[in-house]
Parts: sequence; structure tokens; C-alpha cells
Amino acid sequence: MNGTQINWVATLALLSWPVVAFWLYSTRRLSRATAWTILGGQLLLPVGAVIKLAPGVPQLDKATIPNLAALLGCVFVARQRVRLSRIGLAEVFLLMLFVGPFITSELNGDMVITGGVPLPGLGYYDALSWVESQFALLLAFFLGRQFLRNSADSAEILRALVVAGLLYSIPMLVEIRLSPQLHNWVYGYHAHAFDQQMREGGFRPTVFMGHGLLVAFFMMTAVVAATALWRARARVAPVSQAAVTSYLCVVLVLCKTLSALLYGAVLVPLVRLATPRLQLRVAVVLAIIALGYPMARMTDLIPTRLLLDWSASYNAEREQSLGFRFANEGQLLERASQRFIFGWGGFSRGRVYDIESGKETSVTDGRWIITLGQFGLFGFLAEFGLLALPIFSAAGAWRFTESAQDRVFLAALALILAVNLIDLLPNSPLFPWTWLLCGALLGRAEALRSARRPTKSGFVLSDKTVHTRYFSTNQ
Repeated sequence: MNGTQINWVATLALLSWPVVAFWLYSTRRLSRATAWTILGGQLLLPVGAVIKLAPGVPQLDKATIPNLAALLGCVFVARQRVRLSRIGLAEVFLLMLFVGPFITSELNGDMVITGGVPLPGLGYYDALSWVESQFALLLAFFLGRQFLRNSADSAEILRALVVAGLLYSIPMLVEIRLSPQLHNWVYGYHAHAFDQQMREGGFRPTVFMGHGLLVAFFMMTAVVAATALWRARARVAPVSQAAVTSYLCVVLVLCKTLSALLYGAVLVPLVRLATPRLQLRVAVVLAIIALGYPMARMTDLIPTRLLLDWSASYNAEREQSLGFRFANEGQLLERASQRFIFGWGGFSRGRVYDIESGKETSVTDGRWIITLGQFGLFGFLAEFGLLALPIFSAAGAWRFTESAQDRVFLAALALILAVNLIDLLPNSPLFPWTWLLCGALLGRAEALRSARRPTKSGFVLSDKTVHTRYFSTNQ
């Protein structure tokens, strides 16, 4: 069965998630309930299953349902008032995200014909539909920014990653041994091409995330989080945190995914041994690389030949895969340059087609090239700028932290978000969990700055005071 052909099991799973969320908000503190509602949805809900209520209404799937469930849990169970806007640079990027599609639609009202295939023009309805969908995904950002902004919340996020990694490792090991079958066994269909999960004479686990790349990346973040808790001398299991980290590292290796292994090989020693200040500097460098990548590709500053030679020394198959990505990036970038500022919009107008047959010849992998093709440089800066902003904010707020543990948590979250940005260059998935991390890190940086801001009475608020005033529901 195709993943888009929803069945009753997948429907029941999607519809039951708000019930799970309400139970979490009824029995757990606000930060923990929010983290597990969104992370759990990413890890457990079916891939490709969609509930479409009506035209013009955002589709309900594993990305939007956990966000909406978390919002309802905050409002109706935790009795919290959700603030969706403030005044700052983040609001500039948000405004760009919501206004950009309307400008793109206005500039792309023409029909495009390539290879005899007509691609329709865009209207305001198309822009409104995209904005609605984007807002549904960004709910996690707003919730993270408001409700996961103190040091205890940062620790909660890292603990959730580690506990989820430990629990998820069990079905992962089953699939490594038997092949990726759990999604088919539970939901009745395979979420992705089976042959892409075959590696080095074995299998990469997919569980309920759809692809081995996504599972490996998640496990890498769990390893980084475990390393941070190990350094902070915080435990999440009866055994030592060093043992937990080592076990998760073994599972990561068994995922057989080179990119995740490289990320882990760099970040784990960095989190364990380097100072938090150096970690934040590395995170800033990674964010700058991600933001500058489109211009670097356009000006041939990326050493593609060197990267291909290096990948060939590891595995000929990886060289072929990387070369295929670079080739597609090149032709898609050439297409995007024709409407570089505001892009081509939807309906695959920004893709490349054969002139004679009309068959699509491009494959879109990286999030950056998809965004650049659809919404141009304006849309790319809006989305990637919002994702990168918390990293720069955390680096600036580092000096306001009050404890060594707080600095470790702040740096670890910044590195996890930064490597997620880097991973959006070759890959495309952008989950609500990433937006939750983005909002939480930005909220933490804002809280640290606010804690050092003089009040009208001349006193300086401490982090504890801010926590008591705004986050009493987490106690």
C-alpha cells in the first residue's frame, strides 16, 4: 500500500495522538509534556498518512497533529496563554516567511511551458495555503520559545533525546537484524523504497521515521545529548552516563550512515572535551556555512571535486551518490537563478525538465535548494535565518549563564541545531522537533539577556526570578 493511501490503523494512530498529548499535559509538567508530544509524534506516527478535512485547511499528518495537540494541551490542560509574537529580529524573519509567498505568487502568475508540459501560474490561494501549512509547523517554534526557556528546560530536552534514543534503539536493533519492516507490520505499508535501506551487507533501520538517514540523524543527536549530560554529571538511567553514551554510540555505528557518523565523530569529542564557549563558536561557524552555502555554490567556492575524491576513498557508492547530488544542485541552481530573489513558487515550476520529452530530469534533495527554487533568496534567508538566529543569540548570551551546567546545556543545544542546519544542505526533512529546539534555544538566550536587564526599580533580575515569574507551571 502506498503511504498516501491512508488505512484505518494509520488514521487511528493520527487521531489518538491528541489523547496521548492531553494525558501528558495532565500528568507531566509543561516542558516535559511539550517535548514528548512533539518528539513522540516524530518517532511513532505513520509516515505519509494524511487526513484532509477540507480544501484550504492544512493537512493533518505526523508533522502538524503533534503541534496542534501540543497547542491544545498548553491552552486547555495547562491553562497557559500562548504568545505568538514579540518584537525582534525573529519577528522580521517570521514576517518574511509569511509575506514572501504572496510576493512569489504575484510574480509567478504566468503559465510555464517546458518540454510541452504546462505548469500553472500561481494565485493568492496558493500563497495562503502555503502560509497556513508553514504556520502549523511553526507552532512548535512558538511553544518552545515561550515554555522551554530556562536551564531546567534545556536539560529536559536533552534528557528526552537520550531516553527516546534508548527506547528507540530496541526496534532499531530489531530492524538492523531483520530488515526495516516495523512500519509495514504496524501500519500496513512501507514508508520508503526498501533498497535504499540496504547498506554494507545489512540494513539501516527506519522504524516509523520513513528513512534510515532520518533515524541515524536522530540517534546522532541522542548521542550528543547523552555526552552533554555525561559532562554535566546528570544521569537518566540506573547505569553510568558514560555507559549510556557508549551504548548509543554503538547503535549509531550500526545505523551504517556516513553523514551521521561524521557528525557524531566531530560533535561527541567537542561536547565532552571542549569548553562551552568554543562549542558555541563552532556552532556559529556551522550556521554561517549553512547561510552562505547558496552563494558559495553559485561562485564555485565549494570544493566539490575534493569532496568527491574524499568520498571515493571511503566508498565508491558514496562518491556516486554525492556526485549525483552535486549534479542536481548545479542544474537546479541554474534554474533558480532565473528568478533568484523570490523564486518560482510551487507546482514544481522551479525544477528542470527535458525539453523534448517534458520528463523531469532533476531530483531535489537539499532543503536549501528546494526553498531557493520555490521562494528565492528572500525565502531562503527567512527560513534559514530564523533557524540560525538562536545559535547567534546563544553565543551572545553565553556570558550571562550562572552555572557550568547551564553553559554545557546551552552549547549542546546550539551544536545540535547547527548540525541540523548543515544537514539541511544535502537533505530536506525539517521536522517540528527542529523548530521546537530552535524556539527553545532562542527563548533560553532571551531569558538569559532578560535576567541581566535592569528593572524600573534598579534591580537586576536573576534567572531564578524570571523562571518563577513566567514558568511557575513547570514546577
